Amino acid sequence: MTFHLKRYFAFLMITAVLCACSGEEYTPKPIGYYRIELAQAEYRLKALPCPFEFETSQMSRIEYIKSRGENIACLFDISYPKFKGRVHMTYLPVNGNLRDYLEESRSFTYEHQIKASRIASSVINRPRDQVYGLAYDLDGDVASSFQFYLTDSTSHFVRGALYFETRPNSDSIQPVLTYVKNDIWHLIETFRWQEEPMP
Repeated sequence: MTFHLKRYFAFLMITAVLCACSGEEYTPKPIGYYRIELAQAEYRLKALPCPFEFETSQMSRIEYIKSRGENIACLFDISYPKFKGRVHMTYLPVNGNLRDYLEESRSFTYEHQIKASRIASSVINRPRDQVYGLAYDLDGDVASSFQFYLTDSTSHFVRGALYFETRPNSDSIQPVLTYVKNDIWHLIETFRWQEEPMP
């Protein structure tokens, strides 16, 4: 009787172990990225020592850079310290050389064509404010995924380019990239020329 009882318990143990080992195959999970919590964007008007103004996010700050070129009248970054990103902004006065600035801006953008899977351009046309330009949205693992220029077509030219201080990986920075691109579009929509630079 004891022998049969031992066999019965052994049978139960083996059955329990086999039932616990289901036939499902293990599938490794793909590499994930940290979830990034993004606050609701709040904007404020920026007073600049340049002949224009715009609204930018409370998450950003202006960092002025000493000009490295004699034609550059105003050079600064819109920095996003939390995201390790920045929008390089350059203001140049127009003196019959607008075509050169436009071609230079196009060339800077298309330098990224090797890594870009797509470059889409959007026309900026606000005659009431004399703000005209182009915005370039670049997909793929590019160093600068958004670039734009604005001009009044006679006297002023501004160029902006977004960069992150990380190795380009569009998947890992996508939420932040979308957030900052929305900020740049808000900047473009609220951009105004001024006759005299702010003090």
